[in-house]
Amino acid sequence: QVQLVESGGGLVQPGESLRLSCTASGSVDYYAVAWFQQVPGKQREAVSCVTSGGGTYYYLDSAKGRFTIARDDPTNTVYLQMNNLEPEDTAVYYCAAGGPGYCKRRSDEYDYWGQGTQVTVSS
Repeated sequence: QVQLVESGGGLVQPGESLRLSCTASGSVDYYAVAWFQQVPGKQREAVSCVTSGGGTYYYLDSAKGRFTIARDDPTNTVYLQMNNLEPEDTAVYYCAAGGPGYCKRRSDEYDYWGQGTQVTVSS
């Protein structure tokens, strides 16, 4: 059983940056780890994913070029660097992990979830 804890969310102005962290209670070396976003009334949507081998995928068109996902296996942490934030990025962001190590886009394909961290972009 792996527990995931997200941190790094907050209230920022448009154009600012945040770095979200997802720290696992144990090794996730062999898991793909993804970030999802959820806004009220909508299903969770995949934002980005990193494979066990470090390959990266960006699923949201709005995230491409602004967000960067990276993993640091020695610390069991996956980061989501979010630059040039827009009000449309406002959501709760969740990290998820699951095997095997390739990325999946559907939320039901991940075994472990964090509690979420709120990101609010507003002037």
